[in-house]
Amino acid sequence: MKWNKYSIQTTTEAVDLISSMLYDLGLEGIEIEDNVQLTQEEAKTMFVDFIPDLPPDEGLAKVNFYIDSDEDDHTIIPKVEEGLEELRMFTDIGEGTITESQTEDKDWINNWKQYWHTFTIGDLFIKPTWEPVTEEMKGHAVLSIDPGTAFGTGSHETTKMVIEQLQKYVKGGEEVLDVGCGSGILSVVALKYGAKHAFGTDLDPNAIIASEENAEQNNISKEQLQVIEGNIIDDKSVKDACGYECYDIVCANILADVLEPLSVCIHEHMKHGAYFITSGIINTKEEEVVAAFKKNPELEVVEVNHDGEWVNVTARRK
Repeated sequence: MKWNKYSIQTTTEAVDLISSMLYDLGLEGIEIEDNVQLTQEEAKTMFVDFIPDLPPDEGLAKVNFYIDSDEDDHTIIPKVEEGLEELRMFTDIGEGTITESQTEDKDWINNWKQYWHTFTIGDLFIKPTWEPVTEEMKGHAVLSIDPGTAFGTGSHETTKMVIEQLQKYVKGGEEVLDVGCGSGILSVVALKYGAKHAFGTDLDPNAIIASEENAEQNNISKEQLQVIEGNIIDDKSVKDACGYECYDIVCANILADVLEPLSVCIHEHMKHGAYFITSGIINTKEEEVVAAFKKNPELEVVEVNHDGEWVNVTARRK
């Protein structure tokens, strides 16, 4: 399917009014381009771990909207132009010009697959489900994974560091809790290295689907890996489902702003001597996360590792 894309050159001041006007005309899927920086508070509510640098905000913006090219009879544009002229009486809309271009639907879920191929972390081969097992892989642990729409292929530095820690601390027979399990990759890796059982939680329903599919792909039964949707930090039903003081290893590859409140209560689910393996921490948050861990008298930080700008913090329950 092809879409006609219309872009209104305007000001940041007028973005909300223009968006409202477009909605009133029945246009949906509006896209806004500007250089307005997120505030720290906005970043926290969106679970953004760090705020990217943007060019200076000069008060300019672009509001884009899309119409199916087969249904576009160009009658809507005069209405949009009329709406813009009316808004000029109330606010500075800048140029208020409209440009047209064409874009095409893409299969975003699958197109990226052409760029992802088998790689190794230590002696572990991680391969996409659409690639075959090779002679080179025989005799090694092989993880077949299809992340779908959930985070986690193992190629990101944060996931890689947690996998390396699992390779170090899983000896066989462990109970593993995977908080924010995403694609389920960490649970599956732990089970591949001999863990007895894994239990995953995630807020995203897509993660539950992806984890179950990846477990099946790797011949892991539902008895070995259980995954539920929910928040282990403040939902008692989720906490109860996970169980208390029963895990040898807890892993959490999630954002620093989630790890900090998690560090207050995670020991409730850990055996004494259990390891809490975390990542998803940008280096500018390292001291903050380590300090949060140290505030919990039940935890002691045993390792801090780095890969590029990302950090792994591993703690142990006393």
